[in-house]
Amino acid sequence: MMPNILLVEDNEMNRDMLSRRLTRKGFFVIVAEDGQKGIDLAIEQQPDLILMDLSLPVVDGWEATRQLKAMDTTKHIPIIVLTAHAMASDEAEAYQAGCDDFDTKPIVLERLLEKMNAALER
Repeated sequence: MMPNILLVEDNEMNRDMLSRRLTRKGFFVIVAEDGQKGIDLAIEQQPDLILMDLSLPVVDGWEATRQLKAMDTTKHIPIIVLTAHAMASDEAEAYQAGCDDFDTKPIVLERLLEKMNAALER
């Protein structure tokens, strides 16, 4: 069965490129272009994994992660934060918000796939 991945990313180029690459790797990708849509789709679609950008319009990735991890219906879904902010403080803040893993942009697909597969197996 193809894992359902929710990709929450506001940058159209990043979103299109990553969703295409993940689809080729056998994932079914649902996309949201802002944090609120990400929350709504996570509740509605119950994806197997969420890839969450942090710098999002409407609701940022930190807040969207906190909200999803606070809800009984979505708290079990692993969230991997994707960010261009590679500072240790950003990573610490992402983990405090409840994310399960953290990856930096630009995306290195093999590294991200390893993190995704580890999260999906947990």
